[in-house]
Formats: sequence, C-alpha cells, structure tokens
Amino acid sequence: MSRIILSLLFTALTTFFGVAQSELIHAYPSKLGFDEAFIHQKVDSIMKIGIDSLAFPGAQLLVAKNDTVIFHKAYGFHTYDSIQPVALNDLYDLASVTKVLGPLPALMKLVDEGKLDLDKPFSSYWKPWRHRKDKKDLILREILAHQAGLAPYIVFMQKVLRKNGKLKKRFVHTKQDDKFQGQVYDNLFISDRFERKMNRIMNRSKVSDEKKYVYSGLTFLIFPSLIEQLTETDYQAYLDENFYHPLGCHTLGYLPEENNYINAIVPTEVDSLFRKTLVKGWVHDENASLKGGVSGNAGLFGTADDLAKVMLFYQNYGQVDGKQLISAKIVKEFTEVQFPENENRRGLGFDKPLLNNAELPLKEAYPSPLASSSSFGHSGFTGTFVWADPENKLVFIFLSNRVYPSRNHRKLYDFNIRTALMDIFYRAQTIPD
Repeated sequence: MSRIILSLLFTALTTFFGVAQSELIHAYPSKLGFDEAFIHQKVDSIMKIGIDSLAFPGAQLLVAKNDTVIFHKAYGFHTYDSIQPVALNDLYDLASVTKVLGPLPALMKLVDEGKLDLDKPFSSYWKPWRHRKDKKDLILREILAHQAGLAPYIVFMQKVLRKNGKLKKRFVHTKQDDKFQGQVYDNLFISDRFERKMNRIMNRSKVSDEKKYVYSGLTFLIFPSLIEQLTETDYQAYLDENFYHPLGCHTLGYLPEENNYINAIVPTEVDSLFRKTLVKGWVHDENASLKGGVSGNAGLFGTADDLAKVMLFYQNYGQVDGKQLISAKIVKEFTEVQFPENENRRGLGFDKPLLNNAELPLKEAYPSPLASSSSFGHSGFTGTFVWADPENKLVFIFLSNRVYPSRNHRKLYDFNIRTALMDIFYRAQTIPD
C-alpha cells in the first residue's frame, strides 16, 4: 500500500475520531504589524537579483509570525528555460534540512522517553562502535553538536564507479531483483550488500583527537537504523505516525515518485557523474541515493507549507493543537548552543546564529543579525533553508534549486540572499510585540 493511500486513510480516521490536525492560518502582513509595501518591494528586488544573477532559476519564501503565515510568494521557474513557473505547492528536495525534519524529531522523542541518553557513549546503542577504539567513547551530545571529531563526509559514490566512470555491476543493476532492492534512480538499483559496505567504511573512518566544531553528517546515515532498532518500527512509518500526521504534513516524506502526488517536483542538478541525467523526483545527495533514497542526512521532499508546520511546532517547543508531542524541556535543550566555550555555535542537530551574530554587519552575519540567540534552523545543499525564532515568533522557509544545472552555482551564498531576506522581516515590524 503506497504512502499516499496510508496518509489518506490516516486522515479519514483522525477526522472521524476527532484528532486535531494543524492547518496554517494566513493573514496580510499589515494585520500583524508589518510594513507590507516595504516587504514586497525589498523581497521582490532580492529575488530578481537572485534570478538575474543565476543564483537560482526560481525560489519561494514563506514567513510566519506567531502561528500565522504573513508572506508566501513564488518567483521564477523550475529551470532557466522559463517553461514551468514555481508554484507555492511545489515539492523540493530538502537536502540537509532532512536532518532536522527526519531523524532529529525522532531522536528528541527517544531522549524524552528515556530510550536515549545524550551523555552516554553512542556505542551503548550502536553495537558496531563498541569495539572501535576511537569511537566507543563518543557521546551523542558531541556527535549531534558536530564536535566529536568524526570525518566530515565520505564520498561513497566512488565505490560504485569504475575509473572510466561506468557503474560497477556488482553494486548497481538496471533492473530490480531480490538482491537489488533499493532504487537509486529510474532503472538504477543498488545492491542490498552495499549498505553493509557503507557501514563498514563509516566504522573504520578516522576520528580526530581534536574536539572542535567540524560539521559531519556521517551518523545521520546511521540514525534511521538506530531509530528502527529502538522503536521496533519502520523509520518512515514512525515519522508519519508520531510527527507528520499529527502536524498535518500531507506531502513531507521520502521517495515522492512512489506516491503519485499532484504536486510538481522541482528538479535539482544535471548529474554528469553518477546518474548521467537531470535529477528530478529522486534525492540529489549521492550518499542518500545509495541508501535507496531513505536516509537521515538527506532524502526528504516537502512543500513550504509542510516545512512551516514543523518549524512552528519547534517554535512552540513541541506543542501542536494543544498536544505536547515532545516535552518543551527537551526541545529547548536541543535548540540551545552546546559548546560555546569551544567556539561552536551549534545546538543538537540544529544550526544556530554565529556566536557574535548581533554585532556583525548584514553581509557577514548568519542569519540576520536581528535574529535572537534562541533562534535555530538548518540549511540544505540544494538551496533550502528553514529557521525559527521563538523569541520573536518568526518562522522563515526559503526553497530554491540553486544546484540547477550545476552545484557550481554559488551566488546564493556569495550574495548572502537568505540572510538578507530574513533581515527584511525583522526590519519591517512596525508594531513591537
């Protein structure tokens, strides 16, 4: 049974039994004390600069104040041929934003339930690390704050490609069979053995003795299996049941091609190395694709509305429709800076403002220098960004496919576009809270 049928069935049952689901409220910015003309003029100008400079072919921005969407507008097209305009309900490859929308809420809930301890060695739960001298004592808190000394990234794609660029047939087939179940792309299937190979390589990867902030997504490749182990539930089903359905996220999930959504899916990169075609409807990140598209580091697709619902849930410290899905104490712990003494700005899984952000000019800040120190979020390689500011009650969702047609397009970063867009809404508040 497809995920979309299960979703519709769940929606029908929850409606019948009276379980509330969160839906977004919309209002004009002026109704909540914002200078509407200022917002539209500034946002339109920045988006035009982004499109004209080829930072991205199209994008959209959603901003919520309190629990109300005050701005949601789409710009440009899916690709530079200007054929398909960006629509507000388009599905985007969320890239690393997956980390805070997929495995992280599950880990938070497991900590809340006492099934995980942030300050115990990760090897207490993940057996393959128990006999690895450099990994057996690493604690989950350090891992989630990116200062455990783990390798930043491993390019597993190199293991499935020959020197001439052709795929190794022992790992990738063009037809699905009993030993090649995971789908990498249309007519590309990965060997079931390859995940074990990935795990072995991660187990043997080097760990730095220096405990400082170095971003690493390696354990996010492991977290889905850990979550299944601790919950005795399929990872995707666990997310649906405990978070996406209660939050009313109707399209947030993995493998969108399986669900026959009516939503258009925004393409990412023209992949010249691995899939040899335009990547659309399948995860862009190669490591996630080699795990069959379901991973903790990348793989989620979703709409701006769905992302806003999750970030509002976090902004409200784990509460939705009067129900506390995760205790406020745990959400606050995960969204706080963990190791400021090490010049590490990160929370647990979440990104945070630069430690001296409020003192910086806009061009050097991340995110807006007006964002509170309690704010948090995450960015994604494909050009995605989510952020919540509980102090100012503002949520920002920016979605683009800046990697089209190539990941070499970096002007989204060079122009600091997402920070500039966020800053507009702080400066546009004409009525203080």
